[in-house]
Amino acid sequence: MRIGELARRTAVSERSLRYYETQGLLTSDRTPGGHRDYPEAAVDRVVRIQELYAAGLNSDRIRQLLPCMRDQDGGPSAIATPRLVDVLAAERDRIDRMIADLVRSRDTLDEVIRTARRP
Repeated sequence: MRIGELARRTAVSERSLRYYETQGLLTSDRTPGGHRDYPEAAVDRVVRIQELYAAGLNSDRIRQLLPCMRDQDGGPSAIATPRLVDVLAAERDRIDRMIADLVRSRDTLDEVIRTARRP
């Protein structure tokens, strides 16, 4: 499928898809005319990439993890290793720290709001 169709089916911009290719996250073949040609499996791959970005992972980390994950459901692939568990646990710990920081910020804002609402 062409890049426009992949963009439409995944709700990801063509620019982002090109970026994913430059980062080694997504691959395409080329038509004789030089257009990108993606396999059907690219839809699942793009969805997986989007999920990993939404979880706060950067391109380098995603590039390391993708070979260890099945695109269809995000489960571990046959080449997943215990290292994958360590990497994912470290990312989860980082996200937990970010959540704790956000909760503290929200609690501070709530206190300021309560104080400001007092007559």
